[in-house]
Amino acid sequence: MSTAYDPPRDPLVILHADADLLVVDKPSGLLSVPGKGADLADCLLARLDAAYPGTLLVHRLDRDTSGVMVFARRKSAQRHLGLQFERRHTEKRYIALVAGQPDADAGTVALPLIADWPNRPRQMVDVDRGKPAVTHWRVLERYAGSARLELRPETGRSHQLRVHLAEIGHPILGDPLYSTGAAAQSPRLMLHAEMLSLRHPDGGARVGFSATCPF
Repeated sequence: MSTAYDPPRDPLVILHADADLLVVDKPSGLLSVPGKGADLADCLLARLDAAYPGTLLVHRLDRDTSGVMVFARRKSAQRHLGLQFERRHTEKRYIALVAGQPDADAGTVALPLIADWPNRPRQMVDVDRGKPAVTHWRVLERYAGSARLELRPETGRSHQLRVHLAEIGHPILGDPLYSTGAAAQSPRLMLHAEMLSLRHPDGGARVGFSATCPF
């Protein structure tokens, strides 16, 4: 997998827009926010701000993860949404293709995570210093040598899903950091944020947004 940053140029898919929220189906291969250096300036936030001036960041998805991502359109909404993510009042569902066949049909991974500083941006499990991280998983389909999983994270640590699945012996296909050999050779990271549910900043009603998995 190439490390050069060559983001997709397709038009953005807007799932919802109102006075407070902007919800987008983020494409794989596009940074959520600018990276370090002019060559990493192109990102989802910059593209949205060009089309919807004043767009504000609420959360992030990894560059190679696709799917539902929400932004705020004013400061009050950004604060409201930020607290929901911080207090785990949102609900998230991901789809992943993983290497191998899990023995069970469902399970939970509860392994604390911390940055692997000498090998950034990698994260790692550390039972003494790591922050709590919990992921629920369920097998949707089984294939020859791989499986499709539904993932429901309780927490939102950096690379949480990628590390947790690698730790249980089923790394996500196409993951350049946590898989090796044939599992790393997929054309993209096979991880998609399929659904996000939260309370609308204006009135607090529960709203949900989804984006069809492209793989």
